[in-house]
Amino acid sequence: MTANRYQMYNDNPFKLGLFGANCSSGRAINKLPERWLADWDSCETMAKIADEGGIDFILPIGRWKGYGGKTDFQGTTFETITWATGLLAHTKKLTVFGTVHAPLFNPMVAAKQIVTADHVGRGRFGLNIVVGWNEPEFQMSGIQQREHGDRYEYAEEWISAIKKMWNEKEPFDFDEDYLHLKNVVAKPKLHADSSPLIINAGQSATGRAFALRHCHAFFTNFREADVKKSAEFVAQFKSDAKALGRDANVYTQGHVVCRPSRKEAEDYFHYLTTEGVDYEAIEGLLQLKNITRENTPDYDEYVRNLPPKNVGYPIIGSPDDVTEKFIRMHAAGLSGIAFSLVNYVDELPLIVDEVIPRLRNAGLKTPQLPNNA
Repeated sequence: MTANRYQMYNDNPFKLGLFGANCSSGRAINKLPERWLADWDSCETMAKIADEGGIDFILPIGRWKGYGGKTDFQGTTFETITWATGLLAHTKKLTVFGTVHAPLFNPMVAAKQIVTADHVGRGRFGLNIVVGWNEPEFQMSGIQQREHGDRYEYAEEWISAIKKMWNEKEPFDFDEDYLHLKNVVAKPKLHADSSPLIINAGQSATGRAFALRHCHAFFTNFREADVKKSAEFVAQFKSDAKALGRDANVYTQGHVVCRPSRKEAEDYFHYLTTEGVDYEAIEGLLQLKNITRENTPDYDEYVRNLPPKNVGYPIIGSPDDVTEKFIRMHAAGLSGIAFSLVNYVDELPLIVDEVIPRLRNAGLKTPQLPNNA
């Protein structure tokens, strides 16, 4: 791997990434005045703080349509490959991912976009492949969603064709069940390597099998109540990858509320997930998942209890508390976490100034590379 991919290819035992910052409100369904608006200036400022402060990567969400409510949760979003390209131009060490719906992107166009982003970032672009689930987004695009298994069959052809575009020096044909490409040429190639860092988070057996074949990292949920079970999953996934002759790391996702004291953090998280919630947006999200008042017992209670769960695994507390949570994740075999914040620019400095030094003291982060490295 090229040495220029500093942060994702360094020796940090536990890597930290920011998740969902290309979307308004990030991943917390909230109507607070400080909620994330995802305007470009804020995204650029966030990336620079992260780059200089020791964050390893930024991972966006592939979102095309919001969920409604007072805030139209995630209704204002940047397309992720072009967003990543812009952030790569303003940073020096971060890996920045694009989250790409394979069915929505012509493979020839996607391959060229990814190469362009990778050159802008000198090898720091990463690809998060998703197959899609949100039917209104597919309706908006005019593309028919496939059955679940067929989605990954298509993605298999999609990434296989793109890998050939990244590596084949001579024109080639690609004629399979879904893709019929003739006399394909693609220049330039990637900045240095045969593939960018590829990740996936498919939770089904089909999705995991796809990740084992094609991805360098896989995202799964962390079970603090059963750390042993999480550790067993990570160990099995890595073992399965090795059986295919591949190395693969496992990451998780969550939401951080870090404040100088545990009480401040807990009070804010309670406010975020009660008074601060855009409940209309939650009901819009649940309708997409076919969870309604008619088919769900205790529906109102279900809606009230969703906000803490919806943000992913909550990491709430002082810098000491947050550090301890990260240490537990690492002990379960996880290689890192992508986490969201209510406001990335406002909240990231405390993590950079207080949590990352504690992780270094615990041996989970290496000394910071200079910006001119």
